[in-house]
Amino acid sequence: MKRFFYLLRFEFKNLLISPSTYVSAFLFLSLMTLIYLVILSGFSQLPHNTPPSTQFFQTFWLPVLFMVPLLTMKSVADEARRGTLQTTLATSLSSLAFILAKFFSAYLLYLLLWSITLCFPFIIQQFFLPHSSLHTSLLFNAPSIFGSYLFIALSGLLFIAIGIFTSSLTRSQLIAGILSFSLLFTLIICTRFIFELPFFSYSYPHSFTPSITYLHIFDHLNDFSNGIFDTRALIFYISSSTLLLGTSSLFIRSKV
Repeated sequence: MKRFFYLLRFEFKNLLISPSTYVSAFLFLSLMTLIYLVILSGFSQLPHNTPPSTQFFQTFWLPVLFMVPLLTMKSVADEARRGTLQTTLATSLSSLAFILAKFFSAYLLYLLLWSITLCFPFIIQQFFLPHSSLHTSLLFNAPSIFGSYLFIALSGLLFIAIGIFTSSLTRSQLIAGILSFSLLFTLIICTRFIFELPFFSYSYPHSFTPSITYLHIFDHLNDFSNGIFDTRALIFYISSSTLLLGTSSLFIRSKV
């Protein structure tokens, strides 16, 4: 157990000094700041039925598609390329512990970047709210904010697990990043729209509709942001990420 926590600290420190981490952080904060300001600008001009935080988190997929590949693409692939994977697993450290250390280090950084956006409402309240027509209650809608961040934390388990999984499949960081982006795009975007096409509405049994539509990540976000905490979503994200991480450990064990 001590070796696991030592490796976890080591991996987290490596992420903090990695150039890709700072590229990801810069792109993430720049994009989310711009999106937040655009949303608030719209609220100051026309009334809306949903709070700004709900609209803000509906754009979560934009940073996820580039941030997760940047954070995870070199996690296992670079170890395999440099030949240090065999050396690390030659010790008493198990392949599962190795994968979990990679996973939790990236996941903690993922949460850290998202937690910075908690400052956005306070910055707006301090510097911009006195000069605008926005009301404080719009910025600090507790159910929407709490539910949305809970969704970010839960869905992040699966997103980071996908990145670790793709990194364990190859020795190339570039290929790992492309695979991660492709799987995330399919999971988040394609499952949202593909079943609305006329061809798919007639090509699969209607009895499968509830199971298929439950893969819609946006529906999970809508539930959480409205204060609806469905345990099925919790089971979905935890079980899916566990399956991917377990499969990743088997892949890297077979390489040794």
